Amino acid sequence: MKDLHEIAASARNGFYQISVSESDKRNAVLKSLARLLTENKDSIFAANQADRDAAEAENLSSPLLHRLTFGEEKLSQVISGLYALVDLPDPISNTLAATEITEGLKLYRVSCPIGVIGVIFESRPDALIQISSLCIKSGNAVLLKGGREAIHTNQVLCGLVRSALEENGFSPDTAQLLETREDVAQMLKEDTLIDLIIPRGSNSFVRYIMDNSRIPVLGHSDGICHVYVDRDADPEMACKIVTDSKTQYVSVCNAAETLLVHRDIAARFLPEVYRSLRNKNVEIRGDEEVRKLIDCVQATDADWSTEYLDYIISVKIVSSLEEAVAHINRFGSHHTDCIVSENASAASAFMNTVDSAGVYWNVSTRFADGFVYGLGAEVGIATGKLHARGPMGLEGLTTYKYKLIGSGQTMEEMKTGKRHYTHVPLHENCPL
Repeated sequence: MKDLHEIAASARNGFYQISVSESDKRNAVLKSLARLLTENKDSIFAANQADRDAAEAENLSSPLLHRLTFGEEKLSQVISGLYALVDLPDPISNTLAATEITEGLKLYRVSCPIGVIGVIFESRPDALIQISSLCIKSGNAVLLKGGREAIHTNQVLCGLVRSALEENGFSPDTAQLLETREDVAQMLKEDTLIDLIIPRGSNSFVRYIMDNSRIPVLGHSDGICHVYVDRDADPEMACKIVTDSKTQYVSVCNAAETLLVHRDIAARFLPEVYRSLRNKNVEIRGDEEVRKLIDCVQATDADWSTEYLDYIISVKIVSSLEEAVAHINRFGSHHTDCIVSENASAASAFMNTVDSAGVYWNVSTRFADGFVYGLGAEVGIATGKLHARGPMGLEGLTTYKYKLIGSGQTMEEMKTGKRHYTHVPLHENCPL
């Protein structure tokens, strides 16, 4: 069995091959993968059942068990996602800018793949297909480490990804599955072979990865998302948005975890949203003011910074939009936050001062998704500010290089005044 250094080295070789391939060849891999998923669905479902049986024996919570499930519905979704990805433009070899430096000397900034990417993700098997397909489309190699609860499903799925690569003339080692914590520890040391680590998990987990590797880390951390119901909100719309944000799929990072309500609308709105949430079996944890208006559990200080991933929501009454923004910027995870209001000025103030990757007006936080944005799914939702932010799709998996094309120009000519800088913007694509 190969050790991690050998795994990373073979992924590097796979990257050198796929990074210079034509878009049609990379799209052919995705089409092959869609076919292989259909042809091998019985094996996928059997492996997933084994994972679910083991998870049930360990008393995994219902929302997390649902997240682990990979059945006909998930299969259909990932196959649709693959074809949607095929239809997206090639993200690499695009000219981003062009400049004439001096007469006959042209500089082009051109998009290119990042390289070998290590992705550590949660126990959601469909994420493996989304991540690997995005990496293939963007010309990158990928090392995948999923949650142990999904090990059997991930083994089958990664095997199919590798088969699709091999069918189309690429090295199967362009995509490889890591299976142990020891693999992750070793991966963090391979800074000469791995270009980027993307950990998806808690803030503490992302911080651990950052503290234990010299490889650049792009964190996908907690999704502590908020809905703020402003004094000028439409109560019916607010109720619908809050309920969807919390309950449409509770175990995902873009589900709402905290509801903030302006004091002026609280007495009218809270009983209505209480009924809606309780009909969905949501446990409500409120501050003292909230508990005077509805029957709920006492919220603690810890609730404001907790990602529940379950049928639980914390609720707080605030006296102003400014207080809501201050709360979000202090306790949120800079993921996705929403204001419900009929007041455009209030919405503008909220969206400009909340320091999050996604700021929404009158829409569910569940829309924070790469596929929804038209990015072809996502590797993760980056809550930092460099180099990608929000749902990280194809563009987030590219960087750029400068291509300078001349005809014998020298710096000596520039220094002596024989040639002069022109710095003229060009509207043309790089010829190479």
